[in-house]
Amino acid sequence: MAKENITNPTPEQIEGWKEKYKTVHKLTIEDKTAYLRKPDRRTLSLAMTKISKGDIMGGSEAILENCWLGGDTEIKTDDDLFMAAVGKVGDLIQVKEAELEKL
Repeated sequence: MAKENITNPTPEQIEGWKEKYKTVHKLTIEDKTAYLRKPDRRTLSLAMTKISKGDIMGGSEAILENCWLGGDTEIKTDDDLFMAAVGKVGDLIQVKEAELEKL
């Protein structure tokens, strides 16, 4: 069963997403908007598997599809809008700084 696509979320819906996913991003391309969550490990694993097999576009598409909360679906179906979105999905991946010390 496909999840419902909310094209114009209310502030309450956005707050609900924030409670569930902690971080919500708004992606705007021309007059189209998408709402995305931060990718989880499962999504990153899927994307990295595709990328390691040479399917860079498929990896980006996996992130876009799995992090999609709502918005204008033309972003996923129109090639020009999709390419613009793919250029931004990498920004969803934020890594904290770590330190490794040999003892």
